[in-house]
Amino acid sequence: MSVSELKERHIAATETVNSLRERLKQKRLQLLDTDIAGYAKSQGKSPVSFGPTDLVCCRTLQGHTGKVYSLDWTPEKNRIVSASQDGRLIVWNALTSQKTHAIKLPCAWVMTCAFSPGGQSVACGGLDSVCSILNLSSPTDKDGNIPVSRMLSGHKGYVSSCQYVPDEDNHLITSSGDQTCVLWDITTGQRASVFGGEFQSGHTSDVLSVSINGSNTRMFVSGSCDATARLWDTRVASRAVRTFHGHEGDTGLVILNLGSLHNSHEARVSCLGLSADGSALCTGSWDTNLK
Repeated sequence: MSVSELKERHIAATETVNSLRERLKQKRLQLLDTDIAGYAKSQGKSPVSFGPTDLVCCRTLQGHTGKVYSLDWTPEKNRIVSASQDGRLIVWNALTSQKTHAIKLPCAWVMTCAFSPGGQSVACGGLDSVCSILNLSSPTDKDGNIPVSRMLSGHKGYVSSCQYVPDEDNHLITSSGDQTCVLWDITTGQRASVFGGEFQSGHTSDVLSVSINGSNTRMFVSGSCDATARLWDTRVASRAVRTFHGHEGDTGLVILNLGSLHNSHEARVSCLGLSADGSALCTGSWDTNLK
């Protein structure tokens, strides 16, 4: 087949794809029954609006020398931990903008960080496939760094996200490029439960984000490059290293309806978050949409 024929076929295929994409868009618009503004109005509520002067930058926290990949607040909202590709975690006093800790990490390729509910420890993880726990009250070494107090090893891919279970300093959940999420017992450093992986109920691609239900901490949601979000019950893991009190045959999983025509993401779910009461979920995707 000549080059000109290949170009013609490529142009024809591109036109077909664009036509199908437009038809899909129109079909999706037909199925949408309302939007958030319309629903709020039907409930007698006014949409929130921000004027150009309503959002003001209160402080600029300067100190990192590389890309900032992640941050988290303490529950009291007075301190922030940030992770950067300069290979450091920095803990900030959000009220004064001062640094309280600047921690050099064993692996510079950090992707996520989180404060413990009590605010005494921070967790981080990245391309080293390990979630590291650092106790902020630990004495520093000769170089002024805080040593890692616990290394949670077991993932076979990068650690993309970590979140402490609310009100539990000794348990956190991680997501990973190995297609799994893991509930960890920090005290022992062992996996309490593994969610997904080679089991049919699990994600089929990298898991990028997790969010724990604040009103029912046994439930959490994960988002993945497979364009789905999945709701898990930690009492009934798809594979339990330590079994909680599930029932035989249960999967502990709901695949959220992101795969239906009117609701689907067309690309990876890169981030997600549950509302404070756990009644609503927002997903963000590389398809440029939030849902």
